[in-house]
Amino acid sequence: MPIRRLDPVLVDRIAAGEVVERPAAVVKELVENALDAGARRIDVAIEAGGKGLVRVTDDGCGMSAEDLDLSVERHATSKLATGDLGAIATLGFRGEALPSIGSVAWLEIHSRPPAAPHGARIRVDQGLKHQVAPAAGPVGTRVEVRDLFAATPARLKFLKSDRAEARACADTVERLAMANPRVRFSFASSEARGFDLGLPRAGDDARLARLSDILGKELEANALPVAAEREGLVLEGYAGLPTWHRANPSAQYLFVNARPVRDKLLVGAIRAAYLDYLPQGRYPVVALYLSCDPGEVDVNVHPTKAEVRFRDSGLVRGLVVGAVKEVLGRALHRASPANGAAALGLLARRGAPPASPRPSGAWDWHQSPAFPAVAEAPQAFEPAPSAEPDPDPAHDATAVPRPEPFDPPLGLARAQVHGTYILAETTDGIVLVDQHAAHERLVYERLKAARAARTSATQALLVPVVVDLAPADAARILEAAPLLAELGLAVEPFGPGAVAVQEMPAALGPAAAPGLVRDLAAALAEDERETAPLERRLDHVLATFACHHSVRAGRKLSPEEMNALLREMERTPGSGQCNHGRPTYVELKLGDVERLFGRR
Repeated sequence: MPIRRLDPVLVDRIAAGEVVERPAAVVKELVENALDAGARRIDVAIEAGGKGLVRVTDDGCGMSAEDLDLSVERHATSKLATGDLGAIATLGFRGEALPSIGSVAWLEIHSRPPAAPHGARIRVDQGLKHQVAPAAGPVGTRVEVRDLFAATPARLKFLKSDRAEARACADTVERLAMANPRVRFSFASSEARGFDLGLPRAGDDARLARLSDILGKELEANALPVAAEREGLVLEGYAGLPTWHRANPSAQYLFVNARPVRDKLLVGAIRAAYLDYLPQGRYPVVALYLSCDPGEVDVNVHPTKAEVRFRDSGLVRGLVVGAVKEVLGRALHRASPANGAAALGLLARRGAPPASPRPSGAWDWHQSPAFPAVAEAPQAFEPAPSAEPDPDPAHDATAVPRPEPFDPPLGLARAQVHGTYILAETTDGIVLVDQHAAHERLVYERLKAARAARTSATQALLVPVVVDLAPADAARILEAAPLLAELGLAVEPFGPGAVAVQEMPAALGPAAAPGLVRDLAAALAEDERETAPLERRLDHVLATFACHHSVRAGRKLSPEEMNALLREMERTPGSGQCNHGRPTYVELKLGDVERLFGRR
């Protein structure tokens, strides 16, 4: 078959597939243009999930008739004044969005700059460009896109339902609104919930107010502020408490120079920061804003600009991991208040008693149907005097003395329930602690601290363990030997394709040597950070070790032991959740308890 040149309109439609993959991509491109134009109000409206209509109206700087004519030409832009692709300071810069949209839809643009007496409009109908004509309108730009993909019906078959596409459009607007908290955004659709995100009040934190409007007021109670800076990189935002998590990563909002991104490097850094805190398969809620010199990041590596590439990726990863870990460490025992709400919901589903009027002060207990039929009413309960003191009063949970006025965050232990849970009283509620889960975290943190201080116990093997490997794997292990030795694993060459393990971390034991070395060799083959695989493996082993060396469920604790456990939890990072990510305690406020009994 001979080679021929494709029709220019067909070329544009093929190229449009890189930029316009669904209605949400149209919304993203048009809203980014509005932001680059300096808009302070942006209104978005869609119909049929964006396939029937996408309308974006802004109050930005607008375009003259001449600029309007050029705006629908391919690779025509006002955002690269110097032509330097190494320092891009705008959201859009390729000059592809409008012509790409116009090649697969019916496009009409109305625009007016502030100094012009009237505006202008232009239409592009499935790639056919019309002449610019005068038009009335306010300062700013209004873009309407109708019948998206009408000329490419094959693309329509791969779109989701109108409701799903509308939700994707709303999510796009929300992410751009998070990145620009001082711009008013509105969204209207018949298939998805609309919203109007106003400007913050004077004196309010604009970013926190905008995030709360989108993610809910619970953000303030469940998120920790993040602020860090290193070598020109500035990281700000909020990291959710480890006990406030989701079933998927959709609640992770990442921004680079006010650009929403879904970058693998940043996602991996967040995963590493929460590695010790979250249950398997759960994801934290974060909103992180990274600012840097435009020359340090390449935003031109993805057709939709969803991913970026950093000049120094190691610096960025280290900043994110270090800053988030530090914030989580400072939170100490703090856990999500949502745990208490979940407990209340569970109790309510099991049938809390309905509200009933309180008995009056004149209630006569003798008239109760439960009053025993005896000649003499029983006396009020009083402990019988004992001739001999309790031989071990420390193990009597009912003998907890009330100390001097003291208001610790986790309260004072009052009882032990079923030999597993500690019931503590605070000034405004109660706390129920899982003693095994709490102590497991405490032991784990002590072991990690010892390893970080290079005081981890190691053991020399009387008989070295020889591990046979592929020659390439053995070379990787021996090359990393100095770093491995710092972590307690000493290896030496033992002929072709084999290594001899001379020393192991005491927590592992010699039986774990072959599996550890083979796993480490495989990880080194695909991970340039040689120490990370071993550290993760050691963390897992330390977590298992902590689990088996913690206070077990069913063990009776004295009041002193219970209170000591509570005080240590208050001083230990991450003690709000165990090594497996489950909460270690649940707190109920007094008002919550009163509602359970219908007293409120």
